[in-house]
Amino acid sequence: MSYTQSMKTAISLPDIIYKQAEVFARKTKKSRSQLYTEAIKEYLARHTPDVITESMNKVCDLLEKQDTTLTQKAASELLKQESW
Repeated sequence: MSYTQSMKTAISLPDIIYKQAEVFARKTKKSRSQLYTEAIKEYLARHTPDVITESMNKVCDLLEKQDTTLTQKAASELLKQESW
């Protein structure tokens, strides 16, 4: 995404949040725009139920495709060692 193809917006932040964001952006060598974009993307991913469900479904699909024979054998061996 280039800078000219993005929507410009103005936001108001408490001074302390702004200062913390500036320090973090410098430490991570990111522009303010990049930092805020990443923060909003992460927030939306965490708070949008459909996105969360879709992500979990992808993980489940990946796990189902994996060979679980070794995992099952290891789990079985560990359970045999457990004193119930």
